[in-house]
Amino acid sequence: MDNNDILIRLRYALELKNKEMAEIFQLGGVDVTVPEVIRILTKEDDESDDQLKCNNSMFDSFLNGFIVYKRGKQEPKPGQPESSEPSIKKSANVNNLLLKKVKIALALTTEDMLDIFEQAGITVSKGELGALLRKEGQKNYKECGDKFARNFLKGLAVKYRG
Repeated sequence: MDNNDILIRLRYALELKNKEMAEIFQLGGVDVTVPEVIRILTKEDDESDDQLKCNNSMFDSFLNGFIVYKRGKQEPKPGQPESSEPSIKKSANVNNLLLKKVKIALALTTEDMLDIFEQAGITVSKGELGALLRKEGQKNYKECGDKFARNFLKGLAVKYRG
């Protein structure tokens, strides 16, 4: 599952409009117009080269913008630097980042996350979810596979659209 596919599913699950998507990208620091959003959200066809690829840093900016969109801009604490370094590395698993940042943006508790997975038809233990939400490189960190991410997005759609 690539970043464009994740954005398509996230947009569907949370019923976001194209204008809102462009606004979220801008809150994350990437200038994207509504026509560009439409090109990002276009499913990739063999015949059409019209899709605009969403790279990892663009996806990270979208998720950061989504947090600001849902929760408001956080003022830095005294002594903290203004800008944070990008939280996505070249090798980073975007699915783990998706879970973490959507959890933050929607102010979901661990119980809420478990319910979302439950609504998608899979059972996840607290320990398993904790491993997915850990920082990469930690002892019990577990990489989030596409199946988990797909089920999470499916559960979000059931929760927010159903």
